[in-house]
Amino acid sequence: MSITKISIITLLFLGTSTVQAQKLKDGWVWRYINSIINDTTEADEATLTVYPTFASSPETGLEIGASILKLYYAKGDTLNRLSELQAFTFFTLKGQYGLVLENALYGDEDKWFFLGENKIQRFPLSYYGIGPNTSGDNPALVDAFQVMVKQRVLRKISNNLFFGPEVDYQLLSSVNIEQPEHGAPYPIPRGGDGTRNLGLGFGLVYDNRHNVLNVRKGLFGEIAYLRNFSSFLSDYSFGSVNMELRSFHPIGKKNVLAWQLKGQFTHGDVPFNQMALLGGDRLMRGYYLGRHRDRHFIGAQAEYRMLPLWFSKRLGAAVFASAGTVAPALNKFEARHMRYAGGIGLRYLLFPKKDIYLRFDLGFTNEGANLYIFNGEAF
Repeated sequence: MSITKISIITLLFLGTSTVQAQKLKDGWVWRYINSIINDTTEADEATLTVYPTFASSPETGLEIGASILKLYYAKGDTLNRLSELQAFTFFTLKGQYGLVLENALYGDEDKWFFLGENKIQRFPLSYYGIGPNTSGDNPALVDAFQVMVKQRVLRKISNNLFFGPEVDYQLLSSVNIEQPEHGAPYPIPRGGDGTRNLGLGFGLVYDNRHNVLNVRKGLFGEIAYLRNFSSFLSDYSFGSVNMELRSFHPIGKKNVLAWQLKGQFTHGDVPFNQMALLGGDRLMRGYYLGRHRDRHFIGAQAEYRMLPLWFSKRLGAAVFASAGTVAPALNKFEARHMRYAGGIGLRYLLFPKKDIYLRFDLGFTNEGANLYIFNGEAF
């Protein structure tokens, strides 16, 4: 789930001379770096880590920022699940900047589960139009200020089963659509002049994972319905059904086979920024986020993770493959519009006692390849 970026502290080591390294060892800077790299905390001890970061993805290019990551077990009991609370601020060479807050918080004995993601950002993105067969040539550029708040407040109703309300608020303002220099201009889509929408609904979640950032064994499933009413803090009336299933299977002592199925199905007057999107750093890696968008999306992926490799205590690797497509109606899904992606990844164990890896993924599609650098697995 997490979008924390790889720490540049690791790179500082690579570029530091012997004399400079000795000076670092004599001060608090070295002690702090060592506490992060070598994870000197006890397994049941809460950690609060602040560090400069960088990342890379096709949507952002080079990204630089700072992150605050808090990890803890409720009441310090490792029999509870590992909770994650993260704040991240960033800016990119493409003129994007923002603040992101993510949370996956478990109460004692899983009585409550708070799962969400919040963003405030200026985030120009390429726009390829709407539909499953849009051209990859000459996209428009959509520059806008965005606020996105998605939160689930879930109550345990049975072992590993949670139910509760969900809220999804999205604001798109100060929109500027820069048409391509070559080719026909894109029609202004619904919501293209700015929009705000508040979705309210309920979700049912099954979750027996123990470590959200790196799941080695477990099952996560969700089905949720959200409804937006134009008469209540929304510009448009529409609804969405979100379905997801993730499964994780240990292979031997170190390896994991993981797979994911996901679907998003909308109805009503859906604005373009809340349509189902294909691509990104999680599902369909290799495709630009929103390379294809429409009312409905189905996708699947599988990944084999070697964490760590047999010859190392900290280096790991992964191979992955995915398939997905979008459609304007449920009866309009077509095999010829299916898109495929695959790739390989390198992993570095950042917090050994909490089993959290940095990931470097190279995703391939028939349109080219893209590099992703993030903290935590894609799913």
